Amino acid sequence: MTNKPTRPELADALQQGLHNIGQAAALTGVSAKMIRHYESIGLTRPSGRTFANYRLYNDADVHRLRFIKRGRSLGFSIKQIESLLALWDNPQRASAEVKQLARSHAAELAEKISELQAMQRTLERLAKQCHGDHRPSCPILDDLASSH
Repeated sequence: MTNKPTRPELADALQQGLHNIGQAAALTGVSAKMIRHYESIGLTRPSGRTFANYRLYNDADVHRLRFIKRGRSLGFSIKQIESLLALWDNPQRASAEVKQLARSHAAELAEKISELQAMQRTLERLAKQCHGDHRPSCPILDDLASSH
């Protein structure tokens, strides 16, 4: 017979400083749905469970969720965050790898910003050409209908 570790009751786990998913969500700003998603795709480790199968998170789990949240707020993709987490977890990492990842992402953002600014200029130009009155003619719709 193997001695399987027993799962704690929720109240006992909370007294031990563990957090349920709602508390982890409140502490990190990551929704419970996203926490479950991150676990399902392997971005976070499988959570501990209570006797009633509620998820439990320790302070390291909360810290990892905050890391992910911050990475997402900087526009990093899930794949990029996966790479950043692997680097973060590796004490032998070279900071040059982290710097390269950040610079590459910054370049991608600069390209997106340039594309968005071009879209904005086009829309502003089209809106300026539109009379915006009771007449049916509209250069905005004409532009959208044309094949570019």
